[in-house]
Amino acid sequence: MLVVKQLHKEYPTPQGALSILSGIDLTLQRGDAACIMGPSGSGKSTLLYILGALEPPTSGTVELDGQNPFTLDPNEVAAFRNRKVGFVFQDHCLLPQCSVLENVLIPTLVAKSTDSFLERARLLLDQVGLSDRLSHRPGELSGGEKQRVALARALICQPTMMLCDEPTGNLDRQSSGAVASLLLDLHRDKQTILILVTHSVELASRFPKRFEMQERQLKPDGGVIPDH
Repeated sequence: MLVVKQLHKEYPTPQGALSILSGIDLTLQRGDAACIMGPSGSGKSTLLYILGALEPPTSGTVELDGQNPFTLDPNEVAAFRNRKVGFVFQDHCLLPQCSVLENVLIPTLVAKSTDSFLERARLLLDQVGLSDRLSHRPGELSGGEKQRVALARALICQPTMMLCDEPTGNLDRQSSGAVASLLLDLHRDKQTILILVTHSVELASRFPKRFEMQERQLKPDGGVIPDH
């Protein structure tokens, strides 16, 4: 379970504190799929980075499976992210020098051995339709294929929560639809908490839970903003 209470985020500026998030409350269970919309600069990505323990809030609490990562030391926070959270970004963030299989296995490198993950990596790549591309480099893949590799990589450690920041933002309409369908299918299979940030009304309409960032707050079931 993810429980967020009274989350605030401010950044210092020469003119004073700049408030990005103000009093965010959110509770999601395993199996929930939630979409967050809102205009650029509204704090969507900032919220995602805090939920994924990539940066701390100014105040408030975030608990995933009863644990607040911001009470941990840096090494423990890194271990928490690796074990509990899977990330998919707009830019797939694949290592160009590594093969498809090696890219999927990157999150497992902190383990003493990756051997136990090899079968899982192959299974995930088969599920995303890339079983015949294991030895290919990212430069040999299409944009949609790269994002499918990123999905497999995000799921390799069987995370409690999967965070996706505009995962279809750089894709054409056909590839975007295919990646979105695959993402939701994989989510149903793995019973993770899925949180996705997007500007796409079409993609948002496929999520059972929808939120909109308005005036630094998260509004449930708000009106879907126009696509851009």
